[in-house]
Amino acid sequence: MKKLAMLTVKGAVGLVPMAVRNKLKSNHRLTEFYSRSLQRSGLFYGFPSEKKRMALYSAYLKQQAQYFQEMAFVDKNGHEIYVLIFGAKSLSLTLDSLNRLGVNHERICVVAENSGDESIRRASTISEAVDNLSESTRLLLLNSGDAISKVSFDVFLTCDSGADVVYCDTDKIDAKDRKVSPHFLPDWNPDLQLSTGYIFTGVMCNAALVKRSGVRSSTIAGIVSELWIKLPHSSVEHIPYTLIHRSPNKKITLEALADIRTVVKSFTSATPSYNEELAVNTIQWPVESEPLVSLIIPTKNGKALVKACIESILEKTVYQNYEILLIDNGSDEKESLDYFAKLEKHSKIRVLRYPGAFNYSAINNFGVQHACKTSSIIGLINNDIEVINPYWLTSMVGHAVRDDIGCVGAKLLYSDGRIQHAGVVLGYGGGAGHAHKYFPRYHPGYIKRLIATQNYSAVTAACLLVKKSLFVDVNGLNEQDLTVAFNDVDFCLRVKETGVRNVYCAEAELYHHESVSRGLDHAPEKAARFNRELEFLKQQWGEYIQHDPAYSPNLTLMRENFSIKSKEELSG
Repeated sequence: MKKLAMLTVKGAVGLVPMAVRNKLKSNHRLTEFYSRSLQRSGLFYGFPSEKKRMALYSAYLKQQAQYFQEMAFVDKNGHEIYVLIFGAKSLSLTLDSLNRLGVNHERICVVAENSGDESIRRASTISEAVDNLSESTRLLLLNSGDAISKVSFDVFLTCDSGADVVYCDTDKIDAKDRKVSPHFLPDWNPDLQLSTGYIFTGVMCNAALVKRSGVRSSTIAGIVSELWIKLPHSSVEHIPYTLIHRSPNKKITLEALADIRTVVKSFTSATPSYNEELAVNTIQWPVESEPLVSLIIPTKNGKALVKACIESILEKTVYQNYEILLIDNGSDEKESLDYFAKLEKHSKIRVLRYPGAFNYSAINNFGVQHACKTSSIIGLINNDIEVINPYWLTSMVGHAVRDDIGCVGAKLLYSDGRIQHAGVVLGYGGGAGHAHKYFPRYHPGYIKRLIATQNYSAVTAACLLVKKSLFVDVNGLNEQDLTVAFNDVDFCLRVKETGVRNVYCAEAELYHHESVSRGLDHAPEKAARFNRELEFLKQQWGEYIQHDPAYSPNLTLMRENFSIKSKEELSG
């Protein structure tokens, strides 16, 4: 009924004249309400209804069961697993599932003040729990209320990857005993862990790792975070299958996020805080010396766009140690040229001329070459960007100065408040696309990935910060093969290959009035150029397109909405 109603509304909207529709789109609240309603109805950007999602997940579970049925579970090393259960709520559910597997009670310990079951060993902390265990003992960390099957236990038992930490996907058991709400996770994503604690159960590690780190955290999410902070070179492996079934417990999430904040505060120089409205952690990394940032803005004409962009930077940005390099690519409109001449008189702004055909990569490389010698951070900014959050640059610089971080991207919105960019996923459409594109601004996204700062393989150059030294080390943007499209994706991946991580900074919000100045690539010559650049991306980065580590292999690549793969995709 809801779907039929929204189909009617959607059809009616299609009959409204374009001029009226554009005026309505300028009302952000109305647009967000419309988008949310479409999503709930199952029509929002192809996002399936709840009924369809359950059907898709059911199909996935059948395929997973078939895959495991064909596997031969052989533990070549004769390992045994020692199970640590955190908390005592719904403990019986977890113990019952372990009993069905024949796990000896001597190999189980409840990490809680009071387990309520005298037959099970109890410890107050994880350190106490592993104190008398051999360093070679493998630990399986579960939350009370979790259930695990024989097959899942065998997967952990026979896992012989050599990784220090191994984790899996999970789902929930609802009131009708149905498996719902799958958490299809990316590969190891440290910044997402600090923001959301996305790994909070179903974790296996060696007792030696716990002992060596002296871990003090009281939750699984906190333990994973603390292990990474203390031992950053530890290897972490993701098993992309649903192995743990959770009981609903909101308290676990809150405790995990609080535990992570304690870890960050205790072992880093960052300042963590909790966003109650979004229910995620915000981590502000220190910007002690306030390095000079060179913001490079290419343009051709476009006075109105450039004016809105630059004025928003000058008027709204709290971080003040920056310069603006406006790169004029052959402007010929008098009003634009007159405005650029006025800008040259501003102490923070330089206007540079770059003649010739439009080549986004070459123009930005030219800008970097002319950046102030004392600047240490490069900011690539499109001329149709407009600042929303005054602390955008503070947040982004905080990440950019981290030794282990490369490119830093922002949360970009269309003029009507919908998501334009929230990280780039390789594989969308056979190339690359934007995560959660067209979602409403305040939508949490899939497992909070729209509102949480995290690692992506790439981010858009429409608003991107990176150390100048890194930019130079990888020879900047590829101006020979990628003149317009995918140059930012290629650049980010080359930066990532140096051993650092790229970051989507959810706290940095800006408008991106995309394609207003350049237009879309419908002309035959533009389409041909786009296809050439797409083919270059496929040849150069085929491995990432096949499997983007920041995305789950169980999620669709047909749309940018984090939906579960269709039956056709699963069978393919």
